Amino acid sequence: MTIDMSKYLGLFVSEATEHLEALGRDLVALEREGEAGAIDSMFRHAHSVKGMAASMGFEPVARLAHRVEDLVDAVRAAPDRLDRELVDVLLAASDTLMAQVRDVARGSAPQEAHALLEQLSARLRDVTGRAPLPTRVARTVVHLQAAASADAHARPREEVEPVRRAPSRWALKFRVAPACQVPGVRAFLVHRRLAALGEVSELRPALEDLKAGRIPDGLVSLRLETSSSEEAIRTSLRNVPEVELEVLKAVEAPPPAAPVQDAGRAAEAEPGRTVKVRTEHLDYFLDAVGELMLATARIREVGKALPEGMRPPLEEGVYRLHALVKDLHDKVMTVRMTPLSVITDRLPRAARDIARKRGREVDLVITGADIELDRAILDVLADPLLHLLRNCIDHGIESPEERQAARKAPRGRVSVSVRRQRDRVVLELEDDGRGMDAAGLKAAAVARGSLSAEAAARLSDREALLLCCLPGVSTARDVSDISGRGVGMDAVKRSVEGVGGTLEIDSEPGRGTRFTLRLPLTVAVVQLLLVAVGDEVYGLPIAKVVGAVEADLAVLSRSRETALLPHGTGLLPVHPLAGLVGMEEATVGGVRPFVVVEAESGKVALAVDRLLGQEEVVLKALSRPLDRVPGLSGVTILGSGRPVFILDVPRLLAA
Repeated sequence: MTIDMSKYLGLFVSEATEHLEALGRDLVALEREGEAGAIDSMFRHAHSVKGMAASMGFEPVARLAHRVEDLVDAVRAAPDRLDRELVDVLLAASDTLMAQVRDVARGSAPQEAHALLEQLSARLRDVTGRAPLPTRVARTVVHLQAAASADAHARPREEVEPVRRAPSRWALKFRVAPACQVPGVRAFLVHRRLAALGEVSELRPALEDLKAGRIPDGLVSLRLETSSSEEAIRTSLRNVPEVELEVLKAVEAPPPAAPVQDAGRAAEAEPGRTVKVRTEHLDYFLDAVGELMLATARIREVGKALPEGMRPPLEEGVYRLHALVKDLHDKVMTVRMTPLSVITDRLPRAARDIARKRGREVDLVITGADIELDRAILDVLADPLLHLLRNCIDHGIESPEERQAARKAPRGRVSVSVRRQRDRVVLELEDDGRGMDAAGLKAAAVARGSLSAEAAARLSDREALLLCCLPGVSTARDVSDISGRGVGMDAVKRSVEGVGGTLEIDSEPGRGTRFTLRLPLTVAVVQLLLVAVGDEVYGLPIAKVVGAVEADLAVLSRSRETALLPHGTGLLPVHPLAGLVGMEEATVGGVRPFVVVEAESGKVALAVDRLLGQEEVVLKALSRPLDRVPGLSGVTILGSGRPVFILDVPRLLAA
């Protein structure tokens, strides 16, 4: 009998990717810090990938993983033989395995890696002094087919007995043979058979670890509540190859549930059960909850038109509905929250590769990566964070010779720190390199025509540093194929601001540079300042608003054709919002409000007709063709049913 393994493809891709990412992290940690435990961890990751790939029939993946496993095992016996070249080979193998897994995910056959296999074999001969043994993938697949066939034909008779006993509780412990090539498959087969007899609980290790073959010492324990007899339980496991039942004993029924007041403590003591959910489903849930919030606001607005005597029952119901929907929204957001380690775990490998390519010596320190953010923000943040790291190492950190001449330690330091600050997350990436030249950036911006000399003179040093985010503005002495200050920094700033965050840069020549990203916890709900221009209403993200003032247009200062608004100790250029959005500007004079906002080149003042207040709204993405209109970042619907565009002020000014 053949078995269809396609239903396990998604699980294989997910688990193999996690193992290979962890393998790369362990290699970097082993090279940098010499952690002895990293070798054992690397061996387990390679072994797991080999077993899963063999089970799925992906022989090229299994062969390469097997050779990596052999080489890591050899290094475990002779750790002094580990050098940079050997780490390079193992990292190349990890990258190739990842590429093969991606081939599988796309539905293609994984490519063979004959040259890399030969390279790994040569290094294995160097370390052990003997030729490597041939891999045996085919035998593993045959065993898997045999196990599936046995499972299909050997069902315990108790499964079809019409009369069942009262449920009893059993403690089981079984061991997968050490020589088993597919421990995850064997253990999962046992779990599936026992689950057919009753309810499985207290499984150790967890089911996800079981499927992936992460079984310390091959030992698995569990509790089974079933109406089947002891003989039926033994019979269900008797035909599973390479599995030995060590313990099967009846145990007392669990104690009654804890009282309500102890529920919190019980939840803490018992580890939570988890399940993987596709992000597309979470996006759908979030959209649906957002629609419920909008519908609730609409009902509240409609209720305001009812007679006074009819309002209380409706308002009470709407209040209750709003509380339920808000609670549901918070729960969905909690599920979407993901630790920053999802993206920061990739940085040590990237730092190692960039430093090696540029001849740098760099220590990367990461703290606070367990803080959680909305998964949607992390998806956007991954590339900007990697680009900032590249800039720090490529153009910030000097060569060892330059650092010694500047009386610095030969090894540079890059730190990534994350902390929670009320309803925002602050991520700082700092290097101790050569720093940035604010005056040079001003000169480069003026020379490129991105800024007038007068505007550049008004900028503080801190504001001038943000000029590196203008396209093409750079003070880098060389622009490498890795990165360049000013090359891509505009995309970094745009990505951060696109999720409602802000980017700040602090630098001191000769001492280093610090990039500070202030990020919201979620992009689903945003705070807006609503403003009116004529009959239209627009939303400005509160994160970009510095303040609001009132002034008479007639008394504003002027520089050429630009009006200037006094603010603090300086003057800000004034832009009528009506003109920016393509409306006819009002000719009425007198006092009017101005909103001070952050723009690419510093603060600016937007002239509006009215301030309508602040409101928390559900953000909606724009669909085509509106997503191509410069200056629009999204749309929302107010409780009155009125749609309101949310403005991206920096892009609006640049359009």
